[in-house]
Amino acid sequence: MATLDKDLLAIQEMRDAVSQANAAQAAYMQYSQQQVDSIVKAVADAAFKEAERLGKMAVEETGMGIQNHKKMKNEVASRDVYEDIKDLKTVGVIGTDRLKKVTEIASPFGVIAGIVPTTNPTSTAIFKTLISLKTRNGLVLSPHPYAVKCTKEALDICRVAAENAGAPEGLLQCLTMSSMEATQQLMKHPQIHLILATGGGALVKAAYSSGKPAYGVGPGNVPAYIEKSANIQKAARQLVQSKSFDNGTICATEQAIIVDKVIAEQVLAELKKQHAYILNAEEKLKMEKLISPVPGKVNPQIVGKSAVSLAHSIGIMVPEETKVLVGLETMIGKNIPFSLEKLSPIFAFYTVEDSTEAKQVMIDLLNIGGRGHSCSIHTENTALAEQFSLDLPVSRIVVNTLSSIGAVGGTTGLAPSFTLGCGTFGGNITSDNITARHLLNIKRMAYGMKDIEVPAPEFDLHPVVENIKAQAPSLDTEVVQQIVDQVLKQITLQTK
Repeated sequence: MATLDKDLLAIQEMRDAVSQANAAQAAYMQYSQQQVDSIVKAVADAAFKEAERLGKMAVEETGMGIQNHKKMKNEVASRDVYEDIKDLKTVGVIGTDRLKKVTEIASPFGVIAGIVPTTNPTSTAIFKTLISLKTRNGLVLSPHPYAVKCTKEALDICRVAAENAGAPEGLLQCLTMSSMEATQQLMKHPQIHLILATGGGALVKAAYSSGKPAYGVGPGNVPAYIEKSANIQKAARQLVQSKSFDNGTICATEQAIIVDKVIAEQVLAELKKQHAYILNAEEKLKMEKLISPVPGKVNPQIVGKSAVSLAHSIGIMVPEETKVLVGLETMIGKNIPFSLEKLSPIFAFYTVEDSTEAKQVMIDLLNIGGRGHSCSIHTENTALAEQFSLDLPVSRIVVNTLSSIGAVGGTTGLAPSFTLGCGTFGGNITSDNITARHLLNIKRMAYGMKDIEVPAPEFDLHPVVENIKAQAPSLDTEVVQQIVDQVLKQITLQTK
């Protein structure tokens, strides 16, 4: 018996998943707000209960990150996202402007293709499931090849809870036969109505070129500025905590520290107290080769690994309590490894004369990767923070907090989200933290508010007269006027 090609099987699995999700979504469209909200709550509760187990699965399968940090991500994706969207109206009439006589009506998109990254495989799956269910959309997840098992387990927990709460069977789907061809065809499938793409640049570009509406996100290369008025001890503590959180796998994690020259030594001393290891020149050179063996490209093997294991892998002996590695840098560019987005607990450290130079360094870092994403500022100068917010090409400016957790809504008032838009700065359609609000069509019924009289057409007779004269120059003015009067009489009769 002939064995079917793996890619063909993957494509068939994808087609079946899309078909089943569409059939279920057609039924789900008829659900009331109360039914939808009941399902969403059941799913959020079930995912929250399994946050720890899913975190463990993600680390074991991908080899990235820290188990209890993954647990926290899963908790944010379930509990915090639920709290943010629970009161959102997403069914039927959702708003009425009585003065303007306009009624807003919510309508789902249909079936959503959700692309899930290896860095946040379970939390992203939970997040995309909740916001899809809240808006009466079906969902087909495409996991990263290195995270299929944990992503599917996260989806299965949500699916069982949803169906037990009354959701149509087949509404939530997860592809299991990792295939780039199947994922690309998924994004172009005629029964997919929106793409939620969280992943690498090439994948997001594929989403945008699929011909479908798509929410994609660009890379993060978050610069963090410690301005001279900052609480240095607090800033150093938050930066180390943020960078070491899940070993730096969140795209909103700080990548470079920019410090005013007058406080640079104090900052370095505080970083050391927080278990940062400052690399010497020889060690920095070794680390550069590990970060980027091929110029301009980050080594995927460093992503989500601990500071200690990264150092030991190239023969640098650091204390076991080391949380982050810091390299003193002066240059910025695609071929300068420390200035790239490293997705691991490795910092670049830049010293600047003042805030003007700091702003330029931040812009230069963003321009080599990370435009539109996020930046971090530690300062007690409110006016400076506002000026930087006006001038920097980013969508999120987090002030005096951890960027990794703050940008996704964990320590700030931003909407909890695991898909962070980068606006047109980064080639995205939105600069928002993507949430349920972005998965709705809003229809508007509008009543007429005033009557108007449409005037009868006005006729310019000058061209007619000139045409007659041109054709019969011998006619005198009186004869021409008689012809014009006859034409006018005919027009008047036709318009009555």
